[in-house]
Amino acid sequence: MKRIAILTATAALAATVHTGAFAADVVKATVGQQGNWDTAVGHLGTKAGIFKRHNIELDLVYTRGSGETLQPVISANVDLGIAVGTLGAIGAFSKGAPIRIIAAEATGAADFWYAKATSGIKSLKDTDGKTMAYSTNGSSTHSMVLALIKENNLKAKPTATGSPAATLTAVMSDQVDIGWSAPPFGLKEMEEGKINLVARGNDAAIVRGQTIRVIIANADAMAKRKDVLRRFMQAYRESIDYMYSDNPQVMKDYAEFARIPEAMARRVRDEFFPKALMQMSEIKGLDELLKDAVELKYTPQPLTKQQVGELVQTHALTH
Repeated sequence: MKRIAILTATAALAATVHTGAFAADVVKATVGQQGNWDTAVGHLGTKAGIFKRHNIELDLVYTRGSGETLQPVISANVDLGIAVGTLGAIGAFSKGAPIRIIAAEATGAADFWYAKATSGIKSLKDTDGKTMAYSTNGSSTHSMVLALIKENNLKAKPTATGSPAATLTAVMSDQVDIGWSAPPFGLKEMEEGKINLVARGNDAAIVRGQTIRVIIANADAMAKRKDVLRRFMQAYRESIDYMYSDNPQVMKDYAEFARIPEAMARRVRDEFFPKALMQMSEIKGLDELLKDAVELKYTPQPLTKQQVGELVQTHALTH
């Protein structure tokens, strides 16, 4: 009888394994702007087998900007939002959204603004009365446009245009005066002389050296799936290290993903995205960002110290 019991238990275990009880844990995430270097971490890490080693399977949905990235996290349709504008996250939390900032995503910005070469717009001083693009409401590009206008006392008109590709179409067809983009998008057109640089995101004081985009988690997912999200974070960090390694497969995979030549893929990384931009451990310039959230009307009043402690939990998934 004892032997029969052992055999029965062994058979049950085999059946459990066969039916996938030990399958990888699925992490669902929305990700802003497919094809950008800094938002390619999940894709490249998956291609390299890094997430698999941590028993994580990613289910990624790409969006046109962090305004769209936020909502599925708030409604718990996904676990995480990647590349969410920091000010947008602060604003959503202040209105009661059940989200937590778990890591920095981009500190400083590679984003830039441009105009059609024949437009006569050469710099920010030429933008009064002109439409100036950003991706979606509440996004980091939205906050950068507002900051550029405020800091330079401009009379430009902020206009939501969606993705870099959609924005380029709008600029070239004269629907919008000043477009926005992030490498690699727009570099080819700039080299061909079709568009000219008007401003960089880092021209805004609120951007330089500050964490403009973050990774957020749904608060309930954080409470219930802490071990899974901890493994996700470890895999994400290892994927960033891999992206800055000398492994030639990185550039081959990114070039294919972004649909650009390998030489341009390398230029995007080496010229526009220093590894320091993708540090995850600290929300840099947080005090200033909290002030900017009020000045740019993302929040009606500053968050309290207790609220900040609840929102920013960058060390919660590191141990």
